Amino acid sequence: MKARTSGVVCALALAMLCALSPSSRAGCNPAAQGFNASGSDAKAMELADRTMDAMGGRQAWDSARVIGWTIFGRTHTWDKWTGDYRLEADTTLVIMNVNTKQGRVWESGKEVTDTAKRDETLKDAMSVWINDSYWLLMPYKLKDTGVTLHYVGEQTTADGRAADAIQLTFAGVGDTPDNKYLVWIDKESGMVTQWAYFQKATDAQPKFTLPWAKWTPFGAVKISVGRGKFDVTGVRVSSTADAKAFAAP
Repeated sequence: MKARTSGVVCALALAMLCALSPSSRAGCNPAAQGFNASGSDAKAMELADRTMDAMGGRQAWDSARVIGWTIFGRTHTWDKWTGDYRLEADTTLVIMNVNTKQGRVWESGKEVTDTAKRDETLKDAMSVWINDSYWLLMPYKLKDTGVTLHYVGEQTTADGRAADAIQLTFAGVGDTPDNKYLVWIDKESGMVTQWAYFQKATDAQPKFTLPWAKWTPFGAVKISVGRGKFDVTGVRVSSTADAKAFAAP
């Protein structure tokens, strides 16, 4: 009981420090293991911490447990505490765990029992989760494993707003580690307002540049649902488990 009380006191002290001292943001938003801090710019990391703070803060993000959303015609439910994941796409239903990569598959209501077909679908679902969760949650993942951040400079977004641009490159993570992104963080709000995707880090021109708009509160966190013609719908965030979402049909 004493150890638990001490832990609570420490957590409360950290929360108070984060609230009172903007200079303590880095300590309030620790990087994931494997984030390339030594190769990243101090200014870029400071901006990553600022945008985490603007979206509700690291404590609120860590407390958000189950997240649901629809994009590209695919509906997702993900428990980020356990890794449990549900994907509904056309006639396919997948219930799996993204940490273990194990799960089950149904086609048109009938469970797939062929091992090769099931495993291939699970592999595809894993790639879908990596892609579609990044389209929803990228600003929360600026200090993820394998990421290097560089400050590009002050720029203006397509809608004429002043922003600080940072560059994200990757090493040894995801399906496409050769990608590069430019991310614009609004000078006034601290929110991400635009991103550009480069298929390769060496590419001079992006494959696309799209807005991050319509920032909306979902409980204690804020999530952008505006991606131009690829808007996100059906976003839901819960701090409690949702066993029914991951139960077999």
